[in-house]
Amino acid sequence: MEHEVFVPVTVERLREALGDPVRVARAVPGLQQDAGAEPVAGRLKVRVGSHSITYRGAVRVTGRDDGSYTVEGDATETRGTGSVTLALTLRLRDTEAGTTLTFDGTATADGRVTELPQDAVGSAVVRLLNRFAEALGEPEEQPEEKPGQPEEKPETPAAVETPEAVEPPAPPVDDFTEPANPPAEAAHARRTMIGRSAEEVDHAPPRGRYAPVPAPQAVASGATLRWAAPAAAVVLASAIVVTRVLRKRR
Repeated sequence: MEHEVFVPVTVERLREALGDPVRVARAVPGLQQDAGAEPVAGRLKVRVGSHSITYRGAVRVTGRDDGSYTVEGDATETRGTGSVTLALTLRLRDTEAGTTLTFDGTATADGRVTELPQDAVGSAVVRLLNRFAEALGEPEEQPEEKPGQPEEKPETPAAVETPEAVEPPAPPVDDFTEPANPPAEAAHARRTMIGRSAEEVDHAPPRGRYAPVPAPQAVASGATLRWAAPAAAVVLASAIVVTRVLRKRR
């Protein structure tokens, strides 16, 4: 067969594409590459009329000394025993405003494709070659580079006015200070009870700073006894002297 396709790009651009197996694989319409396989290898679904046949195979593109390329491929049906073998020569011719690609070669097939009308098979092959040539002329995809962005700094939350802590009211404190003129009994009880346990109050006499102060009556009684003792001694001595004098007179 022989087929020509016009591509609106320069010859040099097409040669770069044909020399890159990755771009060749990307140009084959509908090719699903197998993981870990050759760059131009995988599954290809071909639509012929109202029928579609899926092949699994590989294609190899090799440059020649005269500037042409050899395209060799073979594939087998994924759901059958049919196979296809392809041997083409691809030539590039510089023309006005672009390049003309010429496909020349042979293809042999058996299996399901031989059961379909030849016109439908020829149309499917022509459509496949046209799409392949057009894809070769597309510009190479470049990885998108995001413009440099300033380093984002974590936003500092706006200062929130914290209400001043309100101190809770102080618990009431018992006033242990004595009044200016406390009653004698109250003063005595306060001095006895403050700072001592109930058991000490019930069973132990107060000591130290908590010792009770004698009542005013006790102070007056002590003063009387202090003067009565010498007087009693004088009276007793006088009685003894009188007794001895009376004995001597007798």
